[in-house]
Amino acid sequence: VRLVESGGGMVEVGENLRLSCVGSGFKFSEFDMTWARQIPGKRPVWIARSFAGMTYTQYVDDVKGRFSISRDDAKNTLYLQMNDLKPEDSGRYFCARGAGASTSADGEYWTEFDYEGQGTQVTVSS
Repeated sequence: VRLVESGGGMVEVGENLRLSCVGSGFKFSEFDMTWARQIPGKRPVWIARSFAGMTYTQYVDDVKGRFSISRDDAKNTLYLQMNDLKPEDSGRYFCARGAGASTSADGEYWTEFDYEGQGTQVTVSS
């Protein structure tokens, strides 16, 4: 399984970015796919999910209305359109196979995945 992200960068508040993730080594169309974000000192959390064979998508509240996840199964590619970016959106974004498992300890909540890419850095400056 291989997941390779691209599209990150440094932008200013209010600008947009589109992330891409190409999957290989598995039947992409048969898997739920997730975008997650990790900030320094914290474990990763899911922010957007796309479900196999469905148009239904899920988002965390912080990005609803601004981010849009989509997929092109013919190209084995997952996308994340990020609009109206804010400084708090900064972090390492990566795609992962599956919806992930929510985990918590000592008051911190995060998401664990069986396969994830190396990620792409997004920095939003104010």
